[in-house]
Amino acid sequence: MCSPEEEKLIQMVRDFIESGSAISPSPPPHEEPPQNPQTPAISSTLMDILSKLTDDEAEILEKILLYTRDVQITSDEETKKWIVQRLVKDGLEASLCRTSWVATFGRPSVFEYTGDYEYIDVVKKVSNGGEAVVRLIVDMDFRSQFELARPTPAYSELLNLLPCTFVGSEEKLMKTVSLLCSAAKQSLKERGLLIPPWRKASYVQSKWLSENCKKITFSSA
Repeated sequence: MCSPEEEKLIQMVRDFIESGSAISPSPPPHEEPPQNPQTPAISSTLMDILSKLTDDEAEILEKILLYTRDVQITSDEETKKWIVQRLVKDGLEASLCRTSWVATFGRPSVFEYTGDYEYIDVVKKVSNGGEAVVRLIVDMDFRSQFELARPTPAYSELLNLLPCTFVGSEEKLMKTVSLLCSAAKQSLKERGLLIPPWRKASYVQSKWLSENCKKITFSSA
């Protein structure tokens, strides 16, 4: 039996399909559409965004990779909680963030779906020792948020460039999301599909940047 949230999602998909915007004729499965000439430039831009780690980002990422190297935890929720505890133990201001937001779908826009997500938030003083602080978003399951059904080879290439664990500023996150959502739109278009509302950058960014965010703190492990 579906949960209420699963039923909402199922209905959202049905409403989108019934609106006539979900599917258009697609090329035969044995024929791959020609590669977008902009693909190498997009890949280069994405690599440039992700490869430029600040000292603070590198420090947090190194700690998380060290924490998780030889540890197996039964659930994603427990993993995130445990990492927050370890970061706090190392003297960092870390918390678990649970975001929620309401998105409107359908034609006319009468169907509402409440989204929710969970990630790790770290606030620390910048490396130069001043009074300024930097907020870093840590997502342990970042790549999977951009997976598509029937992706084009070009999109799969971009997806493989994404780290499983993302550590970065809000600015880096927004640039990455914007680039991937644009590429997802192109991928869906080449497959004969139109992009659904929940694949648009504004919706995807809400997972990490929604104003409705509840921070949960834990004592050190």
